[in-house]
Amino acid sequence: MKPIKLIKNRSDIGAGTRGSDLGVDAIEIAAINQGSDYFNQFPFEDIKTHNESIYDKNRSTVAKRIEHVVEQCIRLNNSIHKNLKDYFPIVLSGDHSSALGTISGIKSAFPEQNVGVIWIDAHADLHSPYTSPSGNIHGMPLAAALANDNLDSKTNAVDPDTQKYWEDMKQIGYKGPKIQPENLVYFGVRDTEEAEDQQMERLSIRNYKVDEVRYRGLETCVAEALVKLSHCEVLYISFDVDSMDCDLISYGTGTPVAKGFDQYEVIAIIDQIIKTKKVVCIEVVEVNPLLDTKGNKMAETAFQVLEAVTSTLVLPIE
Repeated sequence: MKPIKLIKNRSDIGAGTRGSDLGVDAIEIAAINQGSDYFNQFPFEDIKTHNESIYDKNRSTVAKRIEHVVEQCIRLNNSIHKNLKDYFPIVLSGDHSSALGTISGIKSAFPEQNVGVIWIDAHADLHSPYTSPSGNIHGMPLAAALANDNLDSKTNAVDPDTQKYWEDMKQIGYKGPKIQPENLVYFGVRDTEEAEDQQMERLSIRNYKVDEVRYRGLETCVAEALVKLSHCEVLYISFDVDSMDCDLISYGTGTPVAKGFDQYEVIAIIDQIIKTKKVVCIEVVEVNPLLDTKGNKMAETAFQVLEAVTSTLVLPIE
């Protein structure tokens, strides 16, 4: 495989709670405290951020700071597109809105291929400005990647400026949808709104809930998901730490949800997908040390996952 490169994207402007911009550094501190030289083993790139925009007056209540999220996603798109030529990017991001930039960069690097997305998360992130109850864009990256506004579930009036920026988001890197609904699989989604539930049903998006994974068997569920994505030439794994059980692990994330995976289940899911040899990028998001009531526990657990799956990446796959 290509050598690994770490892409550090300390942006949190798509979140509703500040602090995920510190998540990358919290993971690095966790590594240092564990005596690991992980972050000295790989080249890295820092993505410019626009976090000071949190102090701007919000022009849109249905898509907060969308003009700056567009800029951030463009920066990440450009980085991923460039680095995929020579590297396997491992992206460490703040909030999950930037995943739209990562997906865009992958699609722009592989425009003729089907991009499969495995989204390990407590949330579906399928809202658009037309449906979002919060206006936080970290709940919208997949709607933008699918280029689907879910107008059948519209509840919000969207002003022309916001509409323009939203259209810009959907066109980053590659004109039109970056992924197709049948090429998206969820693991662990359990905290959704009605508009997202309706969209998941309309688009027939498969969600392997925690209970199903444990009842049917993790290997069985992942294998089934990989059959569904077998026509995809490249795969992207997005791991939001809130997919893990907040009561078991930590509340150190913007939107913690109980009854999630443990870290060993997440590692096993990602490892099995890596063994397809189709994965071209992995992203870890939403560590927020400011909300962690157990010291740096969420970052420590995220690093445990990161270190384990990196070992799978670098070891020969039989």
